[in-house]
Amino acid sequence: MRFEQHLNQKQSQTQKLAMTQELQQSIQMLQYNTEDLLSFLEAKTLENPLMEVKIETDDYDSPIKNTKNYQQSDNDREWINELPDESISLFDYLIQQIHLNYRDTYLRKLVLFLVEYIDVNGYLSITLEEACQKTGATSIEMLDALTLLQMLEPTGVGARDLRECLMLQIEKDEEAPELAYIIVEEYFEELASRKWQVIEKAYQVELYEVQTIFDYIQKLSPNPGARFSQEKESYIIPDILVHVRDNNIEVLSTKSSTPKLIFQQAYFDKMTQAKDKEVEEYLKNRKSEFEWIKKGLLQRGNTILKVAEEIVKRQSAFFLEKDHPLVPMQLKEIAKAIDVHESTISRSVNGKYLETDFGIFELRSFFTVGLQQGESDEELSTSSIKKRIQELVNQEDKAKPLSDQKLVDLLLKEDIKISRRTVAKYRDELNIQSSSKRKRYEKQK
Repeated sequence: MRFEQHLNQKQSQTQKLAMTQELQQSIQMLQYNTEDLLSFLEAKTLENPLMEVKIETDDYDSPIKNTKNYQQSDNDREWINELPDESISLFDYLIQQIHLNYRDTYLRKLVLFLVEYIDVNGYLSITLEEACQKTGATSIEMLDALTLLQMLEPTGVGARDLRECLMLQIEKDEEAPELAYIIVEEYFEELASRKWQVIEKAYQVELYEVQTIFDYIQKLSPNPGARFSQEKESYIIPDILVHVRDNNIEVLSTKSSTPKLIFQQAYFDKMTQAKDKEVEEYLKNRKSEFEWIKKGLLQRGNTILKVAEEIVKRQSAFFLEKDHPLVPMQLKEIAKAIDVHESTISRSVNGKYLETDFGIFELRSFFTVGLQQGESDEELSTSSIKKRIQELVNQEDKAKPLSDQKLVDLLLKEDIKISRRTVAKYRDELNIQSSSKRKRYEKQK
């Protein structure tokens, strides 16, 4: 058996990206929002004595909300008068009221027991039977304790279900419609599912009167305790400022999004005098780290600004016109325009915010898909179509609301061709109910 070994030398050239630590952290810095970036830099200053971070603010004194939808909700009622002076939990607020209003009796001990089972929305999460078993109280004593609990603020607290919660609120409201309490008590399911003909027949009332009660119920709170457990509003620190003056659009980076790195030269000079090789190597590494972080920070700011400028350029109508229309735009279009990878655009717009005179918007929200319209090359953005659907619904005759098919027909007259299924999808995304649930009954004049 003959064995032969042949050795060949071959040279090949391949190209691949080496993900160094510096490159990985540069990518991370671009992906961070402003708050995360500041946390990252502060952590680096703890590790690197040669680096100091100077953060300049744009004088934001209060939390700023994302105001993409800047219509006030109907649920924003004057509940502030019912809230205690200090921001406390629902549990503590109830305990305060119990000690203030009720004497130290066995019944008060039962009320305090029940408070332990009030959830964050204000509902009682234990049955009276279970409460009796745990405390040894009679069913009458426990019912009395529940009654005392339900007399506390916020109105509706201590309810065992949604119907009871609404009934408690109606009972305390002197301006509640006359039949509201009894209808919620006996025909709650029919009222909610809009089977109003049953109620009309049972109480010999007109449909418009049921409509009035239904409208009133809509204004009550289904979760009376929820406002005590709201998380503290987080700050949105805009990365970009857009100013419009005489139809000219100016795009600027905010001070907060571009923190300054300061090199501690005096400390560096002092430490180099030690003439210690280990110290010199340490200082060399820390100075190198400072330089690439500073370079990465500058590159991050420039990239976000370039992306924002291109977005504003393509969406100029949004900033100049009163109805703020958006045109179809995709990540790859911006990537091609500024000659970067699409993933870079994605990192640049996620969690980054742009401030205007009329609100604050996430950069990602300016990217919308479009629908081809007929034989034309023009595309219409989905946001524009949704906006038109919303306008048509707002203008409809509430006694004869527009069906999805009718909306399709009206849009077709405006050369907007979409299917009934698409209309239904957009309607759901806009939180618009079906036509049967939008129908209103008004008193005939």
